[in-house]
Amino acid sequence: MDNLEREILDIDVLFVGGGPASLAGALHLNKLAKNESIDVSIAIIEKASEVGAHSLSGAVVDPKTLNELFPNLSNEDFPFEFPVDKEYMFYLTKNKKFSVPFIPKPMSHHGCYITSIGKLTRWLEQKCEEQDIDVFAGFPGSELLYDESGNQVIGVRTADRGVDKNGIKKADFEAGVDIRSKVTLLGEGSRGSLTKTLINKFNLMENKNPQNWAIGVKELWQLPEKRLPDGYVAHTLGFPLGHSLFGGGWVYTMKNNILDIGMVVGLDYKNPSIDPHHELQLIKTHPWMKKILDGAEILAYGSKTLPEGGLYSIPELCVDGAMLIGDSAGFLNGRRLKGIHLAMKSGMLAAEAIKDALKNNDFSKQSLLKYQQNFEQSWAYKELYKARNFHQGFKNGLFAGMTNATMGLLTNGRGFGLYNRLPSVDGHKHIDNKNNYKNFDKYDISYDGKLVLDKLTSVYYSATSHNEDQVAHLHVKDQSICIDQCKEEYGNPCQSFCPANVYEIIDDGQERLQINFSNCVHCKTCDIMDPYQIIDWKTPEGGDGPAWKNM
Repeated sequence: MDNLEREILDIDVLFVGGGPASLAGALHLNKLAKNESIDVSIAIIEKASEVGAHSLSGAVVDPKTLNELFPNLSNEDFPFEFPVDKEYMFYLTKNKKFSVPFIPKPMSHHGCYITSIGKLTRWLEQKCEEQDIDVFAGFPGSELLYDESGNQVIGVRTADRGVDKNGIKKADFEAGVDIRSKVTLLGEGSRGSLTKTLINKFNLMENKNPQNWAIGVKELWQLPEKRLPDGYVAHTLGFPLGHSLFGGGWVYTMKNNILDIGMVVGLDYKNPSIDPHHELQLIKTHPWMKKILDGAEILAYGSKTLPEGGLYSIPELCVDGAMLIGDSAGFLNGRRLKGIHLAMKSGMLAAEAIKDALKNNDFSKQSLLKYQQNFEQSWAYKELYKARNFHQGFKNGLFAGMTNATMGLLTNGRGFGLYNRLPSVDGHKHIDNKNNYKNFDKYDISYDGKLVLDKLTSVYYSATSHNEDQVAHLHVKDQSICIDQCKEEYGNPCQSFCPANVYEIIDDGQERLQINFSNCVHCKTCDIMDPYQIIDWKTPEGGDGPAWKNM
């Protein structure tokens, strides 16, 4: 705590993060409270300048949870792009494309909808406003508040504004607000800074598998004409990732001749020079992709991390006064390539537990654990159980992973082997010494500025912006490690795994690490993949970061 005089705002229930999980949870709680005449104040804080500006997904959404949340609406009433109509899976070599003849039902997107998550979250925000739920954009949660015991969460402090890069208050300084709440729900997305703090403080990952992460990098392109039919969905394996890296590509059609393309790369690779941004650029050099994008114009670029670990990587969901929801808790089905419906469901399940806690005026962990019980009795748990060992099966490459996935379909998710729960390790622990690779720097890319883009050009299309006269939100605990140990062992992989050219080793007479934090697209990959775990991602000033549209 500090000595600043801060405004105090008292709220019954506070959601941190304006994503699908928080918005759905707030709407459901409001409805439940009204049905039982419970007087409750609900607020959502969001770090972006507006809800949706930091929402990114190459999304094909299962409407199941939206149908539960809005039983009086039909799928045609939701802000979807197109229903999935044409669905394909391709195996790519460098120059050829082969169709996978059969897509198993659990991996099929039949009955789902191509969706802009930005549009969906903005639509959900409007529904919240109609219900008098307060939504405060431009207010990042910078610190958890605790009671005198230090064991019960009692709210969140929002970030200060107007502090210069040296930590000195400027003339326009505004102290952050202490928002005190009976229950605080963390729906910050992947690797949220408050979530990480809470998990570490209360050891919420004890006896759990470490989270396995992936990174999604994507672009939106304006096609000159409709080259692909409405509702077209294609996923790819093989080139450029090959057989040793987890992940693949996607192509989705959106309204107004906009094409959504992207790559998912597992953050558990060995070669420290792997660069997810470069992999996205490489897939566009495939003849099939070049033909689709001929004459097209890039509109937007973005990146986010994805919690791929599955059921056994979900932390304990509650502590005294707080809950974890959405990507912050790891609600994603890697086998289905879907997490939005699960994130929303987690918010709704949490809301049902909070309703009882409000009735009983009991916000202890024991009371809030009704959320955990609700989850374990829900269809969401059953869905994740059937995919519980999906990502772990790819530790030995593509073919081993596909074999495990096939066996998982026959064994209710157990997969290939004798154990119900396959183990995993933190992704950064997979990174190998650079000297073990003859082709350590494996990329030979020619950037043409039109189809194949360098990182700085890509960052331009993210529309990201940060006030540069502030304390950098990316903290490196000991930069000497970067110049000496990391350079020798791993070749400074931060320059590769960051999709936005944030980290550079500069030699201006003496080698040093330069942090271009204004480029940051808030994916948190650096916080996850740094081999020494000395990078700490914090929230910048409110409103800073990407300004994604239709992503």
